[in-house]
Amino acid sequence: MAIKKYKPTSAGRRGMTGHDFSEITRSKPQKSLTMRLGRTRAGRMTSGRVSVRHRGGGHRRRYRIIDFKRDKVGIPGKVESIEYDPNRSARIALIDYADGEKRYMIAPLGLQVGANILAGAEAEIRPGNALPIRNIPVGTVIHNIELHRGKGGQLVRAAGTSAQLLGKDGDYASIRMPSGEVRLVRMDNFATIGQVGNTDHGNIKIGKAGRKRWLGWRPSVRGTAMDPNSHPHGGGEGRTGIGMPSPKTPWGKPALGLKTRVNKDTDKYIVRRRAKKRR
Repeated sequence: MAIKKYKPTSAGRRGMTGHDFSEITRSKPQKSLTMRLGRTRAGRMTSGRVSVRHRGGGHRRRYRIIDFKRDKVGIPGKVESIEYDPNRSARIALIDYADGEKRYMIAPLGLQVGANILAGAEAEIRPGNALPIRNIPVGTVIHNIELHRGKGGQLVRAAGTSAQLLGKDGDYASIRMPSGEVRLVRMDNFATIGQVGNTDHGNIKIGKAGRKRWLGWRPSVRGTAMDPNSHPHGGGEGRTGIGMPSPKTPWGKPALGLKTRVNKDTDKYIVRRRAKKRR
């Protein structure tokens, strides 16, 4: 994986970078493992009101059905190809299992075509294999972690991310998440060994506004460019600051440092909160 630089043939190309896709071994997806995405809602609820701003448009794409559950326990598989997935930042691997079934999985760093993978308690500790956390040694780097047994991996699935198994105590294991949060997860839950691939994803420079629109992001207007009736940062003669004591949302709520977590039932599983962002 490497980053490709473009020649500055235009203002948008100047400074733009992209993936060189050197790890991709197949250009078209397995047709039986894709499905048509429904009509995009552009960030709107069923009532038509915008619930997530700045979303909409984007290139047409087909969804790749990913095996997050890794429930082919004891059945060996071989990596047939590494492919691009437009629906996520990570690369995906097409696995051909010994029973003839094919499935997609998130491709960890270092997984090559022809490699053998296995899911189950007896699997080896190597990238791509999925095991119950109970059978994973302390200190191992993992991803695609289940929160509920059999529901499939929900944690640590983005490109370049990884978690670390810190310890085991009773029925729970403590895992350090990419954010720095330490969380308790049941030891019967499955996790996949290794770090998610495509580690250069965070170093890509979009370069121009149009490329952002292809990804389904609509423009965002600065609050300081608005009038005071439209945003708390708006108004004033000339260029002005946002004022004190802190940045605000368009509805007057604090935009930095305000706790928005509402799920109190799972607070008991969080040993240490995530690291604070540097301002």
